[in-house]
Amino acid sequence: MLDPQTLAPGQVTEVQLIEMVFPQQTNHYGTLFGGQALALMDKAAFIVASRYTRRTVVTACSERCDFHVPVRQGQLVELTARVVETGRTSVTVEVTLVAEDLLSGDRQPGTQGKFVMVALDAHGKPTRVPALATSAETSM
Repeated sequence: MLDPQTLAPGQVTEVQLIEMVFPQQTNHYGTLFGGQALALMDKAAFIVASRYTRRTVVTACSERCDFHVPVRQGQLVELTARVVETGRTSVTVEVTLVAEDLLSGDRQPGTQGKFVMVALDAHGKPTRVPALATSAETSM
């Protein structure tokens, strides 16, 4: 039986999601539409930012996203979203998408990018987020 616990703001800094690429997500070449990849990455950024801040969050911007290899229909995509920086009301999340062949296990970096998420209060106004602990602080 799992030991229930409450995760407080500032505790969750990384999440992973795994999705399968289905035909409706692909173009006529049988590869994942770029917009679909960005939507999956934004979803992962939203989840980690929400869990990190324990607030309502919205996407403020997506920074440079680089597409390295085509992701094919039938492949898995593993998304890793990591909080890499915090501002007063924002959280910057780095997201990587790895394409995996389900049968062979071959994995290749597919896409990488950053998303800035802003935390909102109950009135829809930007609100403070927990500061990100530095590695020196966490190793003490």
